[in-house]
Amino acid sequence: MTPMVYTVFGLFLIPLTTQFNWPRSSVSFVLLIVAVAGALGYPIVGRLIDRHGARAVLLWGMLLFAVAVASVALIGNSRAELYSAYAFIGIAGTIPSGVTFTKVIAGWFDDNRGLFLGIVGGLGNGVGAALSPLFVQGIIARHGWRGGYLGIGAAILAIGFPVLLLLLRDPPAPAARSGNDVAAGDDDMTLAQARSTSTFWIILTAIALGAGCMTALFAHVVPMLIDRGVAVERATLVLVTFSMVTAAWQVAVGFLLDRIPRPWIATPFFLAALAGLTMFTLSSSFRGLLCAGALMGLGLGTEYGVLPYFLSRYFGVRHYGSISGAIYGVIVLLQGFTPFLMDLVFDRTGSYRPAIVTIGAGLLAGALLVLRLPRFRMRSRS
Repeated sequence: MTPMVYTVFGLFLIPLTTQFNWPRSSVSFVLLIVAVAGALGYPIVGRLIDRHGARAVLLWGMLLFAVAVASVALIGNSRAELYSAYAFIGIAGTIPSGVTFTKVIAGWFDDNRGLFLGIVGGLGNGVGAALSPLFVQGIIARHGWRGGYLGIGAAILAIGFPVLLLLLRDPPAPAARSGNDVAAGDDDMTLAQARSTSTFWIILTAIALGAGCMTALFAHVVPMLIDRGVAVERATLVLVTFSMVTAAWQVAVGFLLDRIPRPWIATPFFLAALAGLTMFTLSSSFRGLLCAGALMGLGLGTEYGVLPYFLSRYFGVRHYGSISGAIYGVIVLLQGFTPFLMDLVFDRTGSYRPAIVTIGAGLLAGALLVLRLPRFRMRSRS
């Protein structure tokens, strides 16, 4: 979803509004539709992969995702058709998603789980987000925006689907755990059991707060800097720095978690994001803004990186899909609403400052909540 939908959305915004004479806000509304559809779809997908395995669900999901994206090329001068197509994208896109892929990785890897989760989530999404705009823009330049949507669907079928078909295997069933290695909580909990623990709600609140706040900020880096008189080229470089550090740091934080398997390791980087937000607000130098972007990238990369690791360590992998699906559903909903709320604050007050203060409070609350998490339960090497 990140490289194939969100990253390339801006390339379609102007062509769609120009051809159909629609307001930009009415086209951007599709991202909120995607978020709501994802919130409904993630819990269902999580249960499906727990019951039937990730491979079968993923293969069908890739086919649906390709068809969903390509279907936008068929819309006419009807916003209802555009919204329906993106609702289809939002539902289909929950299948080849972090919920499914992280369950596979968590099932196959134990000692280096954090590193490989980081590689899949950070490097995979990072490379995809870097290459997809170049690919899509090339198609749009030759075949228009309809060709762009068809090209994305074709790429999913020609690259993603064959790789999964030929190479993906479901992980083996979780091995029996040693009762002598329990540090906190029970392993392989069901969703109902997980929801009965304070750990579940702390993780949900901390990560949802952090990801929702940082996503809203990420979406407004460029307009906020332009409002301050920063050239669009420099504002874009700050955003690129933010994005690249977010992707790379997911790998790094996973590596750290494998070697320091303690939840508090995330707290300093939540605070780094808060420091970056402060610097972003106060700095007037380009170098300071780049540093602020990097610090905020540390925070967002940590939030993305620790979530699958935390869930698999605290609750096990047998019911990981159901548990992560429930949490991802809330997170994606917040990520859809918070940018809208940030613009609503701007429309009411003429400034983003009240929203920035709220974001800072959310980051601080998330950092403090992580400190309340118990130690992980680690698997016995015997």
